[in-house]
Amino acid sequence: MGAGGGGGKWGMMAAMADLPTPQAILDWIKTQPAAVGKREIARAFGLHGADKIALKSLLKRMQDDGQLDLGPGRTLHKGGGLPKVTVLRIVDSSDAGLFAVPDRWDGAGPPPRVRVLERGKRAVLAIGDRVLARIEEAGGGYTGFPMKLLPKSAEFVLGIVRKDGLSHRLVPVDKKARFDLALSELGDAQLGDLVLAEPHGRGSAMHGRVVEVLGDPFAPRAFSLIAIHAKGIPHVFSAETLEEADANAERGLGPREDLRHLPFLTIDPADARDHDDAVWAAPDDENPGYFNAIVAIADVSWFVRPGGSLDREARARGNSVYFPDRVVPMLPERLSADVCSLVAGEDRGVLACHLHIDAQGKVLRQRFARSVIRCTVNIAYEEAQASHDAGSGEHFATLKPLWECWALLKAARDKREPLAINMPERRVVLDEKGRIASIALRETIPANQLIEDFMIAANVAAAKALEAKKAACMYRDHESPSREKLVALKDWLETFDIPFALGQVIKPATFNRILTRTKDEDHATQVMEQVLRSQTQAYYSPENKGHFGLSLGSYAHFTSPIRRYADLIVHRSLVSAWGLGEGGIDDAGQAAMGRTAEHVSLTERRAMEAERDTLDRYVAAYLSEKVGEVMRTRITGVAKFGFFAQVDGLGGDGLVPVSTLGDERFVYDEDARVLEGIETGTRYVAGQRLDLRLVEANPITGSLRFELPFGEGGSETPRPRVDRVRTGRRVGQSRVPRGIKRGRR
Repeated sequence: MGAGGGGGKWGMMAAMADLPTPQAILDWIKTQPAAVGKREIARAFGLHGADKIALKSLLKRMQDDGQLDLGPGRTLHKGGGLPKVTVLRIVDSSDAGLFAVPDRWDGAGPPPRVRVLERGKRAVLAIGDRVLARIEEAGGGYTGFPMKLLPKSAEFVLGIVRKDGLSHRLVPVDKKARFDLALSELGDAQLGDLVLAEPHGRGSAMHGRVVEVLGDPFAPRAFSLIAIHAKGIPHVFSAETLEEADANAERGLGPREDLRHLPFLTIDPADARDHDDAVWAAPDDENPGYFNAIVAIADVSWFVRPGGSLDREARARGNSVYFPDRVVPMLPERLSADVCSLVAGEDRGVLACHLHIDAQGKVLRQRFARSVIRCTVNIAYEEAQASHDAGSGEHFATLKPLWECWALLKAARDKREPLAINMPERRVVLDEKGRIASIALRETIPANQLIEDFMIAANVAAAKALEAKKAACMYRDHESPSREKLVALKDWLETFDIPFALGQVIKPATFNRILTRTKDEDHATQVMEQVLRSQTQAYYSPENKGHFGLSLGSYAHFTSPIRRYADLIVHRSLVSAWGLGEGGIDDAGQAAMGRTAEHVSLTERRAMEAERDTLDRYVAAYLSEKVGEVMRTRITGVAKFGFFAQVDGLGGDGLVPVSTLGDERFVYDEDARVLEGIETGTRYVAGQRLDLRLVEANPITGSLRFELPFGEGGSETPRPRVDRVRTGRRVGQSRVPRGIKRGRR
């Protein structure tokens, strides 16, 4: 029955049970196209009865001796290698392709690196993703073919260590988590520590072991740290990357067009951590009413070349992530905050976009050149606005022609009628100890729009310049809303008697008319939010689909290469297309454009979620000292189990459970999205303003909970002050079928 010889204990066992030798088993496993276990081995060698019991002991000894390893589902594979089917974790997504390592590795030496090949429709895998993959070995290397994308939450759980009787448990920081995790191994963790734990088992048998202690969850800077770990954001540069950044910073600027005689300046938020765009404008002496303008962008492509460790790290991050207390930069600080940042009084290399603008605000022609500039000042939006409004100040002579040129760009913008949604942005101000000093809405002033319009003009110019050269371009696409979303919006607007015809050609101006019509209504914010929800998500692509929101046919991101990898790709393509020297896009970069676009679109969404979650935690921390107080709120969403409300001027959604609304029974109308009391007709609907008492604010999860200010009670309980709004059909009536912040547009 068996094959081959074998000596010592193995030979004795084979003779006693008429078993195959260990080498025969290994040779047979190697020939199998799929994962195998004890049953398949027994069947292959014709083993029955007592022989199967002896085989089990043989396989166990082979595992103990390192000849076999156990894989998923108790499958077996050659020791020190990978099973036919295993779980991989993506660790690198570069121009060279997608690479992963085994999610668990107990072998000697470092884990093997696996090239991942996606067949058919791409799964858009990103760094940190886990996949169940079929493994093929050839030429001394491994190739993985994904079979199933696994949830990231199964890898690590971020939470707080708590005591539960004689044992310990992990309370997850994710407010969507449904249960705590029993901890079997604490490591060095103490009660109250913020930790990363690795889960094991399933159902009631699930437990976890602490793999990393992150410290005090309530310490300053902890809220952003929670988001960094929860979202899997790379935040530590390797020594190799830092060394390359230092070396490249000494490269010098090379031959460039000298623009240091022009008074460039940067206009940014007062708390800006880097400056990647500078502007200058002046009237065209030869054409009255015309202007010449230059948008000068940090020449990151000169310092970050394709294929190096620096480039791989920048691509993996995809973009910088900004938190109230820190920034996780796409590039090491030696570049992002030093040699690439356009700080005042220093010579800096830029990729300059020269624009010739006519009296109607149309860009007649553009030119790109590698240049050197020296900014006269880094000025905040508020300071620039104050100087312009006063008509005086040290830099007014530079600001005045900028405003005059912007008037032309603004006129062209108004004629184009882009989508006019302006949702307020929250701004957290910290004190010197990292504690919350205040939370307010960031005010938008004309200076913000001035810079945005100059940046949009340069972005359009970059896209068109690449099209003219028939060169590769990383477009910023924003497609028009889907019919499904338009139908849902139409049904929702009907509850407010707002007409919305689906037969018309849908343009941004279509939505602007709705916003203009309702701007003075109580439900204006609610309408703006619903219009925003009806829009598609903007994304990056090498294919041009236009930008619906900006009402533009060609659009790319060119103006922020310090913090966005997509912009760096556009810079490299411009360098190559316009023959501007070293650091252009290479063949591998062009071939990987599609994958790069998918990757940076994902990292952008990851950053937005991390920034939003961190702001929610700061809001909850700020409000935790106000628990018990009654505050003015606005309902942001209604569901069967209650409604969500947001504190005016702060944000941070909090739940009001339907169980706390009193003894009266409330019915949820799903189509109108209204909760209505059966007896009193009291109604709760999105957009409504009312006074609520804050009963819970959890800074770790960012969650809030409210209740009516007079607590629970029946019909005799006083009702909270409610601003009545027109909310559409009442329960019981016939139902209706359900149906750009700068730099991210």
